[in-house]
Amino acid sequence: MATSAGPATELLMIDALELSGKIKRREVSCVETMTAYLDHIEIHNPTVNAIVALRDREELIAEARERDDQLAQGQYLGWMHGFPHAVKDLSAVKGLPFTSGSAIFADRIAEADDLFVARIRAAGAIIIGKTNTPEFGYGSQTYNPVYGTTVSPYDHSLTAGGSSGGAAAALALRMLPVADGTDYMGSLRNPAAFNNVVGFRPSWGRIPEPGFIAQGAVAGPMGRSVTDVAHLLSTMAGPDANAPLALDEDPEIFTRTLERSFRGARIAWVGDWNGYLATEPGVLDLCESAFPIFADLGCEVDAALPDYDPAHIWDSFLTWRWWAQLGMADLYADPRTRALMKPEMVWEMEHAVALSALDITAAAQKRNDWNAALNTLFETYDFVLAPSAQVFPFDKEQHWPQSIAGRSMDTYHRWMETVVPWTMAGVPIAAVPVGFDDRGLPMGVQIIGRHGADRSVLQLAYAYEQATRWVERVVPPALQVR
Repeated sequence: MATSAGPATELLMIDALELSGKIKRREVSCVETMTAYLDHIEIHNPTVNAIVALRDREELIAEARERDDQLAQGQYLGWMHGFPHAVKDLSAVKGLPFTSGSAIFADRIAEADDLFVARIRAAGAIIIGKTNTPEFGYGSQTYNPVYGTTVSPYDHSLTAGGSSGGAAAALALRMLPVADGTDYMGSLRNPAAFNNVVGFRPSWGRIPEPGFIAQGAVAGPMGRSVTDVAHLLSTMAGPDANAPLALDEDPEIFTRTLERSFRGARIAWVGDWNGYLATEPGVLDLCESAFPIFADLGCEVDAALPDYDPAHIWDSFLTWRWWAQLGMADLYADPRTRALMKPEMVWEMEHAVALSALDITAAAQKRNDWNAALNTLFETYDFVLAPSAQVFPFDKEQHWPQSIAGRSMDTYHRWMETVVPWTMAGVPIAAVPVGFDDRGLPMGVQIIGRHGADRSVLQLAYAYEQATRWVERVVPPALQVR
């Protein structure tokens, strides 16, 4: 149960969409909103280190006052009018630090907004700073040499996950209404699970990425409710001339009601792929505890796997990910900048520069074969369920789990393999909470749909959320009544 110490606290606890309505109706001012959030950040952020590069308070209050003046003149920018918003530090915000968590870019200032950032700003948000991320987003543990480590709001000795760990921790502690993130290997899904919030990895092309290659990374929304996530998706999504692979669908569809019947829907549960994935004891049990809830919604949940060897998915994933890193080959080639890279990045680059065109061609064929196998599964099932992580939040001083249940991990990211198949298929995934273990540590599950079926996935996530209410039921200790 959340504390209700006064109006300012209540303002922070409401969902973003409700806050949006109060601002639009002028029931609360943008200055009041900004002040409440900044006061809250001042209290809680020093403990978790989620928001970094925070801008000057007086400047932010002045911008909030401008938003109030706009409302008074009948100028309403959009549903995020007056929202304080912090952008993940892998994305560019004009005039703000853009370090990517790397000592190489510790002094870099962004010269322009990334496209989705410009869209968030155009919807009325006030950018207050950045959210913390691991160096270049490598690893599902948020620490870097520029800003340090982001810790779990549920246990300050543990990691908040990553790479959108700062965003997720800020949401859990009610320091932001909504948040953006990016996801290649579960970076919107792992921290959602570790922080008891909602993350959404959209279909490839839903949020435009420049270029002609469907790599693995996408931007996406996070929030404390599925409806909030859907509205932020509507702001970030939509085609762009510089993104030829972008989906050409009006993002307004994500602002419509998410209510629908799921009577007769079929869900495939992949679990640990019949023991292929190592999982910490308790993870699968918590995920499977959600089955009766889906059944109550009218869904049939079956244990079922695609007809494809997951080891082939992993092999092709490694090649695609290495290929994606070659844009930083110059940094790796220079001994001065290579010396500033963490070992995991050096490992990635060592493999990247050794790739051949034949390696990439073979990986592309495996990816095509995997996509075909998944589409065959979707001929029988409407959705797929999978754990959002294979372990619970772990020690903040541990860079990555060396082993799980006695099984050694052979890379720094093998412990997050549960997210890889769905990244490689480019399909939409909602990461939703499934509860807490007996230590009070959170876990989540991935709801996976067909490519392009983002709204259907959000609708099922919404129906599940209405039945469980995990985000509002179990808030971090710092927000609980004592």
